Amino acid sequence: MQDSPLNILVFGAGAIGTYIGGSLALAGHRLTFVEQPAVAEILRERGLRLDLSADKRRGERSVFEVRDVEIAVSLESALAGSRFDVAIFALKSFDTLPALESLKPFRDSLPPILCLQNGVDNEPAIAEALGADKVIYGTVTSAIGRGGPGEITLEKLRGVGVAASSELSQRIHLALDGAFLNSWFFPNAAEMKWSKLLTNLLANPTSAILNMTAAEVYAHPGLYRLEIAQLRECLAVMKAQGLDVVDLPGTPVRALKLAAQLPAWLSKPFLSKAAGAGRGGKMPSFHIDLHAGRTQSEVTYLHGAVVRAGEKFGVPTPVNKLLTETLLALAEKRLPLDAYARQPEKLISELKQ
Repeated sequence: MQDSPLNILVFGAGAIGTYIGGSLALAGHRLTFVEQPAVAEILRERGLRLDLSADKRRGERSVFEVRDVEIAVSLESALAGSRFDVAIFALKSFDTLPALESLKPFRDSLPPILCLQNGVDNEPAIAEALGADKVIYGTVTSAIGRGGPGEITLEKLRGVGVAASSELSQRIHLALDGAFLNSWFFPNAAEMKWSKLLTNLLANPTSAILNMTAAEVYAHPGLYRLEIAQLRECLAVMKAQGLDVVDLPGTPVRALKLAAQLPAWLSKPFLSKAAGAGRGGKMPSFHIDLHAGRTQSEVTYLHGAVVRAGEKFGVPTPVNKLLTETLLALAEKRLPLDAYARQPEKLISELKQ
């Protein structure tokens, strides 16, 4: 299928927005980014800078400067100048509801939104606020590092996923794949999103709570059992909903499911590698946010989503509940930051109680 270029609106030039939007611009699509005035001024002066050295398909040229994009300082000004085919939404989950409140007055002018956020609650929130016709389910498995505004480094190429919902979703999938983004098309949106959530659980809150690396978490026998338990809870919640685990771009999630069901001596090498490899050598995102002083955490939308679904479908989720509540208490400063630092036995004892 050969289509004309898409006209695409991107909410913010964060890591995912810059990578996806910049790659689409390089492929000849028309891009408009909406950013705050101070950031917009920097982007207009410098453009976008994408280090795509990790993608060997691009040949010798691996670092790209992208200047042929529009930068708007407000949604109103962006919509006044153009009619868009699709928008890209890749905010932190705790920013979703405030962002949607600001979008409601523009509902009739907005195109469908490709949601590339982690978690399983964002697309339903978009549908409730703007209408079911305004949301397309998506996911990103590539690892992206961010420098300054509009500057990213592709750390690990895996791909993106788009759920089948309309002719437009197929067109978006083809555009993404044509932009070297390695797009996969999924018939079941919920299975795609829950499979991605399963991968996000690995050594994420435990690392933040205990101030330990993923490797240290997986080397501790008690913490390893805790990690396995949280995965099994998520798998049980998926089963209760009639959802299968599916592989994602560059991510063998079905092997992760199998590993979670094996004896520890068989599963530990695979899971230890998976826990560290997915983050490009960085600390897990929950650790980065907590130790940067952020008072909000996406744990509510990942492990917390497992807990809420467990309550709905009658599946016990004590490990995910403990991790969610403990990390939130640390982020909201109801507990001191070092309350569990490098004290794995203390955290494990909380679960036993």
